[in-house]
Amino acid sequence: MIAVVDIGRMAMRMLLLAGTMLALLDANAFAQSAKPTRFWNLTRYTVTSFQLSPVGQQAWGANLCKNDSDGTVDHDERLRITGVKAGRYDVKIADKSGRVCIVRDIEVKDGAVFSIEEKQMTDCGK
Repeated sequence: MIAVVDIGRMAMRMLLLAGTMLALLDANAFAQSAKPTRFWNLTRYTVTSFQLSPVGQQAWGANLCKNDSDGTVDHDERLRITGVKAGRYDVKIADKSGRVCIVRDIEVKDGAVFSIEEKQMTDCGK
């Protein structure tokens, strides 16, 4: 009878340990998905307007620079992106130099950082 009780206690401990491990894994997955999606400005100039459109549609959304406290995104600054689903987008960027550029086919992932570099700023006008 004693051996049966010990096996029962061991099984309960193993179940408790497995449940704790699953809860920790689930909490880690939640924490990763709760990270904000952000744009990292690796262009030369401060960005004054940042708009997204589904690839090829030219249906530009709101100026997401308004999510920033000063309404602009300096070089090497990150901008929190809200209200945008994961997917592929064309990006219209205006900067303090006066140029307006379209950067095509940028992937936006939930909870990830995506960047645009100066070398991508090729389709520009004033």
